[in-house]
Amino acid sequence: MNKELIEALNILEKEKDISKESLFEAIENNLVVAYKNNFNKADNVTVTMDRETGDFHIYSQKEVVEEVMDPVTEISLEDARSIKGTYELGDIVNIEIQSKDFGRIATQSAKNGILQKIREEERKSLYEQYFEKQDDIVTGIVQRINGKNISVNLGKVDTVLMEKEQAKGEHFRPTERIKLYITEVKDNGRGPRIVVSRTHPGLVKRLFEQEVTEIQDGTVEIKSIAREAGSRTKMAVWSNNEDVDAVGACVGVNGARVNAVVDELRDEKIDIVNWSENPAILIENALSPSKVVAVLADPDNKEALVVVPDFQLSLAIGKEGQNARLAAKLTGFKIDIKSESQAKEEGIQYLFDDDEYYDDEYYDDEYDAEYDDEYYDDEYDSESEADSEESEEVTEETSEATTEETEE
Repeated sequence: MNKELIEALNILEKEKDISKESLFEAIENNLVVAYKNNFNKADNVTVTMDRETGDFHIYSQKEVVEEVMDPVTEISLEDARSIKGTYELGDIVNIEIQSKDFGRIATQSAKNGILQKIREEERKSLYEQYFEKQDDIVTGIVQRINGKNISVNLGKVDTVLMEKEQAKGEHFRPTERIKLYITEVKDNGRGPRIVVSRTHPGLVKRLFEQEVTEIQDGTVEIKSIAREAGSRTKMAVWSNNEDVDAVGACVGVNGARVNAVVDELRDEKIDIVNWSENPAILIENALSPSKVVAVLADPDNKEALVVVPDFQLSLAIGKEGQNARLAAKLTGFKIDIKSESQAKEEGIQYLFDDDEYYDDEYYDDEYDAEYDDEYYDDEYDSESEADSEESEEVTEETSEATTEETEE
């Protein structure tokens, strides 16, 4: 049995990357428990196992005393010196326990110890493996559709892509390969519990990192991402090398790089703009593809007034307010968009001789500096009545928009 045991431990160490020493310790602990349960309830029993041969020995540890009160835990000085003449009072003597009946129990206990340790080490290894991938992407295979949730196999563990973490309009089939963003890895005692998402902005960030070598080597940085999963993403990028165009690097030759990300996101639209430390320039870039006449930004209060050409108002706001809403999330500013006609009607001064982008005093005396509940009048001069209705709807939404940046 001992020879086979050593061979089995060697195989386990090699194939499952489990330390043989940890397996020996697990076996020893199980043998102690097994002996106590079957022969002796005392806590002074130890087991040692030879790492080369697999032979084990059971010892009862007893303290050397003048007068024995508890023979299970104590031994007289005379008896101790009959074993070894150098023992003194207070020493601990290991007395080997011989039991013919313990062989079968020991074998079963060793087996249980090995199996238990293997399970523990495999759970620990899996947890550590996937914990390292937290805030990163993994590829999984769709197993089955459970109502509105999707069971996905990640290779060594299964997880569930919940409905709230699925992008709008996405549909999956069994055996299909999909990429997922790991938002959290928990240890529930039975193995890792992995929380995954297809809606997190980090998914877009990691996909671009995979596609764009300039991001991988640190030349280009992704500064901020605002996303409405399944519909549109805005991403602000910055180049640490003036000779490298950050936006161009992310787009790639003939759009190859951005298209690879778009394909993975099932045709989600992606706007890539240049980042700027100047909030007015950043806001102007964020409102792309709309043209901007002026941006009057208040960095302290994180508020900005944007004036756009009358015919660009609808484009600046976007369908159902999406363009303005994403721009607000990308920049962290509450953005109030007005047409040139409306700005003139309200007496807003936005042309400066010094050509600065923003000024804290961007309202004249006739206009209340506090924003009104309604950001737009119903009767301003625009391309269509639809523009007016849409502008009222979006500004209420964008006024509450908050920054949504990806973690580094």
